[in-house]
Amino acid sequence: MVSLSHSYKSLPPFSSATLATKPRSKHNPNNLIFFSQNKPNSKLHFPKRLVVSCKKPTFTADDVLRETTITEDGYRNKPFSEGVTKKRAFWERKWNYWDVSRATGILGVHLLSLYAPFHFNWSAFRVAVGLSVIAGTGITLSYHRNLSHRSFVLPKWLEYIFAWCGTLAFQGDPVEWVSNHRYHHQYSDTDRDPHTPRHGFWFSYFLWIFDTGSILQNCGGEENAADLVRQPFYRFLQRTWILNNLALSLLLYIVGGFPFLVWGVGVRTVFVLHSTFLMTAASHTWGTQPWKTGDLSKNTWWLAIGTLGESWHNNHHAFEFSARHGLEWWQIDITWYFIRFLQALGLATNVKLVSEAHKQKFNGDG
Repeated sequence: MVSLSHSYKSLPPFSSATLATKPRSKHNPNNLIFFSQNKPNSKLHFPKRLVVSCKKPTFTADDVLRETTITEDGYRNKPFSEGVTKKRAFWERKWNYWDVSRATGILGVHLLSLYAPFHFNWSAFRVAVGLSVIAGTGITLSYHRNLSHRSFVLPKWLEYIFAWCGTLAFQGDPVEWVSNHRYHHQYSDTDRDPHTPRHGFWFSYFLWIFDTGSILQNCGGEENAADLVRQPFYRFLQRTWILNNLALSLLLYIVGGFPFLVWGVGVRTVFVLHSTFLMTAASHTWGTQPWKTGDLSKNTWWLAIGTLGESWHNNHHAFEFSARHGLEWWQIDITWYFIRFLQALGLATNVKLVSEAHKQKFNGDG
């Protein structure tokens, strides 16, 4: 689920694409049609990938009902029973510049966190907790439920604020994160899944983020995130997300010295990263599977608090459209509580939830 962006490199001009749409189908759930043009003055650019435009997603009651079968009929092109996954020869491949850059960045924050016992104070600890909540919510509420699945709608100014908070999690820009996650659902636990544990638990946990060429080869580029690519703000975040983290680091050092840097950047980033890493691997390895989704997704109760409710993962794979992952009253889903609060304020609208009709339809289709 975690993705470290390609934004380490500069972004030169690229080929462009033209907006077109075609009727929604099970193989084209987002009304996308792709074709490139070679217009030198185009405003939409993207690195080494086909840039596309798409019809802005809109949702009706019929769309929501149709979403319950996306996992079975639309996103998963190859049934799980046929998806015989060969283990990737991770250590035998050649590492490219971007793989090394990502590994260096992650190693750096881990080394920084080792100073934590020697530079502890309660102010630095509170900063780490606060930034963990901000960055973690930026991933779960913004990158995942709002941008990847369009489970609810926010005013643009608020959507952009939450997306900016997501960049502070050190998991890359929204475009690549969303693209990788949508591929995960499209090819869940088949050979083309970016991070299935069928390639090995540790590959699913974190090694996959250092294999930048495999997703492009097995899945394609970021055309499946065209709804974000066409927005200038998200293209801006592609180029600046790492600068956001550097600016925050500098600010913390100015305000609180080295302890703030260690706890507010090192410890906090390591905690959020490993929460995401563990959720990605564990929720396809251990837990219960009340919904027969045709993949390895599971509900992992002991991860619910640390992942802000993301570990009710089998629920999520069954009903990808839902803003609420903890479907039962006892399933703690902190991200959903926040979304519900925004809904009560009138800031979150078109909030999509699972009804009894959805559950019965899923069981009937299963």
